[in-house]
Amino acid sequence: MKQKKIPLRMCLGCKEMKPKKELIRVVRNNEGEISIDLIGKKPGRGAYICRDAACLEQAIKAKRLDKAFEMTIDNEIYENLKCQLEGNDG
Repeated sequence: MKQKKIPLRMCLGCKEMKPKKELIRVVRNNEGEISIDLIGKKPGRGAYICRDAACLEQAIKAKRLDKAFEMTIDNEIYENLKCQLEGNDG
């Protein structure tokens, strides 16, 4: 039986390639709005972060989300990501 290919994506925090399902997707749509995509199906430019608070802190410190989307990210988006991570830890 043929093995199904698992899509890999790079985490912006630790820069490791991991399976797409293990990561949180952040999306910028055509209007320039940034949102968190838990399903992974929203249209737009996507960037991925591990479900680890340390990776998120690294990405924020190095402004990797800003660079990935070529725009400044509001602190509200970072707060939403932190809340999402805290919800998954429990």
